[in-house]
Amino acid sequence: MGTASSTVHTKAIHLDVEGKIQKVIFSHLSSPSDVREALSVAAGALRGEVVTLVDQVGNPVGINPKMPANSESFPYKVIVVTDEEPGQEKHLQNVFVEIAQHLSRVLGINDFKEELSAKLDVLERRMDADRLRATEIARCTEDIKKLRLGYVCGCVTPASSKRLTPRRDIPTYPKYTLSEETIEALKQPTFDIWQWAPNEMLSCIEYMYHDLGLVQEFNINSITLKRWLLCIQENYRDNPFHNFRHCFCVTQMMHGMIHLCNLKDLLSMADIAVLMTAAVCHDLDHPGYNNTYQINAHTELAIRYNNISPLENHHCAVAFQILSNPESNIFGNTDTELFRQIREGMIELILATDMAIHGGIMQEFTQCVDNFDYENRDHLRSLKQMLIKCCDISNEVRPMEVSEPWVDCLLQEYFMQSEREKSEGLPVSTFMDRDIVTKPKIQIGFIQLILIPMFEAMVKLFTQLNEVMLQPLRESRDRYEELKQSEDAMNEVMTDFSPRTRVA
Repeated sequence: MGTASSTVHTKAIHLDVEGKIQKVIFSHLSSPSDVREALSVAAGALRGEVVTLVDQVGNPVGINPKMPANSESFPYKVIVVTDEEPGQEKHLQNVFVEIAQHLSRVLGINDFKEELSAKLDVLERRMDADRLRATEIARCTEDIKKLRLGYVCGCVTPASSKRLTPRRDIPTYPKYTLSEETIEALKQPTFDIWQWAPNEMLSCIEYMYHDLGLVQEFNINSITLKRWLLCIQENYRDNPFHNFRHCFCVTQMMHGMIHLCNLKDLLSMADIAVLMTAAVCHDLDHPGYNNTYQINAHTELAIRYNNISPLENHHCAVAFQILSNPESNIFGNTDTELFRQIREGMIELILATDMAIHGGIMQEFTQCVDNFDYENRDHLRSLKQMLIKCCDISNEVRPMEVSEPWVDCLLQEYFMQSEREKSEGLPVSTFMDRDIVTKPKIQIGFIQLILIPMFEAMVKLFTQLNEVMLQPLRESRDRYEELKQSEDAMNEVMTDFSPRTRVA
């Protein structure tokens, strides 16, 4: 009697060959060379020509039995090129042949891991240095992925697994060598986040994970780290405020807090990983409209999470959907129990960014801060919640020229929401109504009522924050009070000169 494992599954690939649609069918038991040969025949490639595929947006598609199936409506574009520069490709092929020969000779894979990893690292550096053609990068990366996932990690990606992937599945953002000045600035709350391009922000976050020892501690694969960061970036929307630059801002502030407060001496490496990764993921796929709108408008998110922190629950879900894919799981080499702890910690911190529960978090921390005990799990949980909140809403501790653009971005998002609420007949939050809100007024209230009390509580535990964070907040409040006085005076003048109705 046959078994389920004996069933042969077929896959259909549709190709766009100079405007004509060609259909190729092969089984999951086919070898990569069989698949490539079948596609080459369908594409009409001649001897000495190399066939490569790209998807609808121009991303290269790896040719192998596990390549994604497609439809006639969305065929892969065929690119046939003459192999005019065989030297480099031949050298890369020789490297893979040598690796295959080693694998065939070795009986135990554990003894071969270090040598295989070294060869792959050399190959990856050569690929970056020589800036190989897109077709070569796609081919080599596909082979590297199979070697790493299939042999080193011992894990295979299920064909049915859901995944959120960036449009650029191959880690192609350029490497930046950070200067000593930049490395030191990354540790400070005065860091100017506006001068960095998206690729540079990715490189800075990548550096932070190396700097804090997280890459070494959790055996994070360098390619996986890049792919994860790209996937994170792709899943932040292009909102005025809640965007990838805000993610970078909060992550950089967390990195600075860890250094300023010497948290590596006080917390475990798992705690450091939770703090940093929660900061990176804390606003994933934010739609630009807050929880109040979600609940009042009865959106899908509000219904799904029963009006309980719908956005924050969604950020968590997206974060762990990304991590559920082995190709982008930076914690893929940790044991099950440790990953469970990291997951629980991240969920706890991301949910803590909901301003609706700010008062409860503040109350819990103020009750324990005077007798804080790092061995007490409740005290540690309260501290980590305060840290993520401080980083999430601490733009005002930066210099005015750095912090004020954030206020403009936030107000733009607020006004977008209030206009939508008015158009849909929903209650309008007064602090978002452009007819009522002014920048000085909203900033004075937020700094005085939320930020200063929060950092005053944190200073009791970390006195070094007084000069670098609490004092700048007080100065920022004073500057906005001066601006408010100027606005009030101008409004009085305008009122005095406004037309008056004459009384007969």
